[in-house]
Amino acid sequence: MLRRVLASWWAPRRVVRGLSHIPERTLLAVVMLAGLIQLVAQAPGHARAAQLDPSIPLDARMGGALMGSLFMLPLLAYLVAGLTGLLLLPTRWRIDPRHARLALFWALLAVAPASLLAGLTAGFVGPGPALTLTRAVAGAGFILIWGAGFVALTRRK
Repeated sequence: MLRRVLASWWAPRRVVRGLSHIPERTLLAVVMLAGLIQLVAQAPGHARAAQLDPSIPLDARMGGALMGSLFMLPLLAYLVAGLTGLLLLPTRWRIDPRHARLALFWALLAVAPASLLAGLTAGFVGPGPALTLTRAVAGAGFILIWGAGFVALTRRK
């Protein structure tokens, strides 16, 4: 799986097309793993913030991050994947709902290395150009991988 995550950065269409046969339960595992990695990526930044402002302790910060990453992220991801499929209905492009979920969930997982780098930058360097750059790379990578996966799985009517 790690090879596929890394390959998604230079050939996302091919990787997502190759994953198009995975079952729904595996998609749930992918989005949960993506959420777990996002939680780990947030830890250094929360630790730094708790050190600088002890009025909110680290466990409270991580509790909120846990709620967002492992509970809210999968729900929102399912909602966004459903909405993107619905937005294509008036167009000549069609996508199977499972494929819409696959494109989004895989993009969340594939951007994990960049998210981890951004989290380390937030923890060790703090706010500044380096953090802005790493977050921009992670965001742009997510958009590009999601878009390429979406295009690879759509079919023309």
